[in-house]
Amino acid sequence: MSVDASNRLIHWYDSSRRALPWRSAPGEAADPYRVWLSEVMLQQTTVAAVRSYFDTFTRRWPTVEALAAAAEADVMSAWAGLGYYARARNLIACARRVAELGAFPDSEEGLRALPGIGRYTAAAIAAIAFGRRAVVVDANVERVVSRLFAIEQPLPGARAQIYDHADRLTPAERSGDFAQAMMDLGATICTPRDPACMACPLTADCRARASGHAAGYPRKTPKRPRPHRRAFAYWLEHRGDVLLVRRPKRGMLGGMLALPTGNWAEQPVAGEGAPVAAEWRDAGAVDHVFTHFSLTIRLLCADAPGRGAGEIWWPAKRLDEAGLPTLFAKLARRGAEWRTAA
Repeated sequence: MSVDASNRLIHWYDSSRRALPWRSAPGEAADPYRVWLSEVMLQQTTVAAVRSYFDTFTRRWPTVEALAAAAEADVMSAWAGLGYYARARNLIACARRVAELGAFPDSEEGLRALPGIGRYTAAAIAAIAFGRRAVVVDANVERVVSRLFAIEQPLPGARAQIYDHADRLTPAERSGDFAQAMMDLGATICTPRDPACMACPLTADCRARASGHAAGYPRKTPKRPRPHRRAFAYWLEHRGDVLLVRRPKRGMLGGMLALPTGNWAEQPVAGEGAPVAAEWRDAGAVDHVFTHFSLTIRLLCADAPGRGAGEIWWPAKRLDEAGLPTLFAKLARRGAEWRTAA
């Protein structure tokens, strides 16, 4: 791609950039905290899903120091529903480390030393927040570069080649704006399906467009079938309160409040993992899809004769305040239906 084309892209960005709550206004210095927070939230998550969470976090914890001082349970609860909960645990650890340092490092190397910050996130923060020349490659940029150069090697194997092309394209000046321009181009014009090639500022330089098959890039290796698992969850109620557990920090939905469950397996055992022996009644099942497998989880409900010491009991009518992850929020709705019908 020529220098003129790179300049066209930045000129397009100056007039067509998306208005996003974490972006600084033209001419304003970027806030590293807001850039970092948005980049962590946006990992494998859409802009539409992130907007309200970003607003909640920045109102509740307006600085990295405020977030560092927050209780871990409060942060995990505020994150509930956004998914990929390891990000939330890393968010807390990173905020505390930055607070110790006194500020975010302003280099890729320094940023990559922080908890939860990998190659892409470090490059994005360095370029956008600190004006460093850094090569920023997310899924949108992968798609744009794959089409510009008609890269035939399928993903994920093509990533090294894509990075090399992106490196050669990235200008020394305004690399943060260039990175965001590439992201915006992929998000709004060079979309996965039906790319709007006639509106693209780079259409004259695009080899995939010239081939007439732009939508066929990037090439992808066929995905393996997603395994399916099953499990049982338990709604144990006592005088209007429901038993919750704190899931182990390591593993799926780590550190989150949830209903008790048995093992998630191909053939789970009914009653395995039940918090007490009881007359369990079936309240139906819900389906949920994780990155690497899908899950059908059946809810069994019962009334408890009493409470054990140290257990977490939450008012059933206020479970929406417990910060349950999406899977358990679905199950809680099943539980609410059961208690209404009981």
